[in-house]
Amino acid sequence: MIRLVVVDEEPLVRMGLRMLVEDEPDIALVGTAADGGLGLAVVREQRPDVVLMDIRMPVLDGIELLRRVVADPELAGTQVVMLTSFDLDEYVFDALRAGASGFLLKSAEPVEMLQAVRVVRAGQALLSPAVTRRVIARFAGPAFSRGGPKPRLSVLTEREREVVGWVAAGLSNDQIAERLVLSPATVRTHLSRAMSKLHARDRAQLVVFAYQGGLAVPD
Repeated sequence: MIRLVVVDEEPLVRMGLRMLVEDEPDIALVGTAADGGLGLAVVREQRPDVVLMDIRMPVLDGIELLRRVVADPELAGTQVVMLTSFDLDEYVFDALRAGASGFLLKSAEPVEMLQAVRVVRAGQALLSPAVTRRVIARFAGPAFSRGGPKPRLSVLTEREREVVGWVAAGLSNDQIAERLVLSPATVRTHLSRAMSKLHARDRAQLVVFAYQGGLAVPD
């Protein structure tokens, strides 16, 4: 059972997500909150598997709430997906860089919402990869110029760099395996090693590191 918490200031969003998951046998909504302050308390109390969290909220905004969740060792197993009304939100890159597992548009179809929760819990792929790629491509340069060392992609092998490049292009493990004529298990091994070498929390941060490090992303 996937334990889900929703943090969003819009009552209709919270109500809609509650109605959406109530008939799903593998997802349980264990808490909701209308602002970031209450959201942090609920997340710490419930320790959910996945949090759907608005970027813009009162009391404590989504980015700061995300940072606190990621920094809490008691919440190491919690994956955070940011909700946004805009497909090019200026805060999305900061969210991914801070440790979000991905982001999802509030206009997404119900089936996409449910799939997003399942996918991020399984750690299989980024959410909305095509949109994520546009956002990172737009903001990686300006955001990175504000400071911080570039990831040392030189520690990766040639094959690991190739696999990471395809991840940044939005491909799933199975798609990468097909493209490179490898087994999915081999792709997972390369990704695991790349994430370990770069100290990436998840695939979302791996994509950020790819862009920050200047890795050529395949078309």
